[in-house]
Amino acid sequence: QVQLVESGGGLAQPGGSLRLSCSRAVSIVIGRLESMGWYRQAPGRERELVADITSGGSTTYVDSVKGRFTISTDNSKNTIYLQMNNLKPEDTAVYYCNAKYIISLRRNNYWGQGTQVTVSS
Repeated sequence: QVQLVESGGGLAQPGGSLRLSCSRAVSIVIGRLESMGWYRQAPGRERELVADITSGGSTTYVDSVKGRFTISTDNSKNTIYLQMNNLKPEDTAVYYCNAKYIISLRRNNYWGQGTQVTVSS
């Protein structure tokens, strides 16, 4: 019912930039979109929230990316972006797009397939 397709990952040098995109396709109306965001998971570590944006436009960032990453949305294209600047090796991870829907008063999570981001010289 909800498909999320990420793009834009790859290899960057420390200090470099990448921009991730996530396009959302909904086959039928299933509920209310609460928020969309980006999570990441590095090898041997738990998946963590990187940034999210609510349907009202409020944003949240994990402390480690504040001032370097920016999440934005293009509602006309059902797409969110993550602009990542001043990348560090510790940003290396698989990045997952997430959408949270409220369906019958319950929160449901949908995930993309993930895109690899590698920061290395």
